[in-house]
Amino acid sequence: MKNLLKATYLLIITIFFTQCSKEYQLPENLVVQDFVWKGLNAYYLHQDEIADLSDRRFSSDQELNAYLSGFTDYNTLFSSLLITADAKSSLLENYSDLNIEIPRSGFLNGMEFGIIEEPNNTENVIGYVTHTLPSSDAATKNILRGEFFNAVDGIQLTQTNFESLLINGADTFNLTMVNFDGVTVTPNGNIIALQKQNYDYDTVFLEKNFTIGTDNIGYLMYNNGFSKNSINDLNNTFLNFKNQATNKLVLDLRYNISGGSFAKNITNLATMITGQFANKVFIKEQWNSKAQTWFEANQPDSLLTKFPAKLNSTTAFNSLEVTDLYIILNGEHFSGSSAIELFINSLNPHINVHIIGTETAGNNTGAITLYNSEDYDFPLRNETHTVALQPVVLSFLNKDDQTYKNGFTPNITLCANEDIINLGELGTRSEPILDRVLEYVSTGNTGTNVVCNSNNLTFLYNSIDSQREIDKGVFIKQDLPNTN
Repeated sequence: MKNLLKATYLLIITIFFTQCSKEYQLPENLVVQDFVWKGLNAYYLHQDEIADLSDRRFSSDQELNAYLSGFTDYNTLFSSLLITADAKSSLLENYSDLNIEIPRSGFLNGMEFGIIEEPNNTENVIGYVTHTLPSSDAATKNILRGEFFNAVDGIQLTQTNFESLLINGADTFNLTMVNFDGVTVTPNGNIIALQKQNYDYDTVFLEKNFTIGTDNIGYLMYNNGFSKNSINDLNNTFLNFKNQATNKLVLDLRYNISGGSFAKNITNLATMITGQFANKVFIKEQWNSKAQTWFEANQPDSLLTKFPAKLNSTTAFNSLEVTDLYIILNGEHFSGSSAIELFINSLNPHINVHIIGTETAGNNTGAITLYNSEDYDFPLRNETHTVALQPVVLSFLNKDDQTYKNGFTPNITLCANEDIINLGELGTRSEPILDRVLEYVSTGNTGTNVVCNSNNLTFLYNSIDSQREIDKGVFIKQDLPNTN
């Protein structure tokens, strides 16, 4: 199919002009600039909003090259051809560094924490433990969620030194633990030694099952991204839920560190949660007007992503066939990633998706990787340079043609920060947020508004926020036509 498509390229998406000659020799110093302009002209989602990307902007190759020569470098050119609001499109200097499927790893001690001002001395700060990562150094120490600390190696933590001591400091240090009631700090004499080590993040932080009435409610605290490896791990986790006859699922993303993903992996996760919609439409793609016209005329099925029947040729999905999914988002700086929003929008027409936490941002666009070749694919790339483009090229719709540019409003709104005086134990009903969600699952009662931050604490930092990847959006793979 792809070879057949490469035999022609419709006039509507052609980036050359009738006046341009195929024999014209492109100057070597403009190879990358030429690639940047032509790639964006062909596929950038907002191409029709940028005057310098118009098909009528230049009447010849020579005129285009004169324009390209006016830029000091190709990065400046690339930036000039994006709309102001575009924070997703990017230029990669070296495509060999590109691999968003690599599992997350780091060099850390495994203690996740937040920092607040000390109420009676605002120059000083207090740390609080949110959780420890499984199999990390912190997990082997006597340090628990909800505990407090205020010094490293005997040095009081302040607003000006906590980052240098806790985050960018020595690989090994001693943490001074204290008691804190929301007002007063009291030393308790405990010292805990922590050491950084190489660490691979697990996909799943916690999985539990709660039986409430006739419901078997699965609870999954999802720790990592939507890479292929993570999806394979999740299929094993979903087998456990399936064996417990889980009929409702809570997906907790409060401490999730993921960024972008491939749409295919998101579709696979959706299939594990459902399973009753094999071969039904999950995602629709809307490209710029000329690319959309070409796809609809030549390969319309490529604009649709459907629920797959199998994870791969030899592996079946461990699907739950639930009809209600509850997604927990929380945190002042986490309004859901592009991947999560695509996941929500695409599932909405099929099952009931309940959002708990905060309004999402509305990242409804997708990107693709373009290489300097006739079909913008990797095999035939120009090997004189290593630049690749990752422009926003499409908007995502669900099967009912609904999108989410304005984000999603939560069914239950949570406080921007957790109540650090009463964090409870993760995965149990002593944990206030999980308890509230389980009440909503079992009764449908959204409850009354709670008082947030009754002690008027000033929150300064959260270690999860700093680990979250820059959200580069959701990536798709698409067969593109030949430009010759």
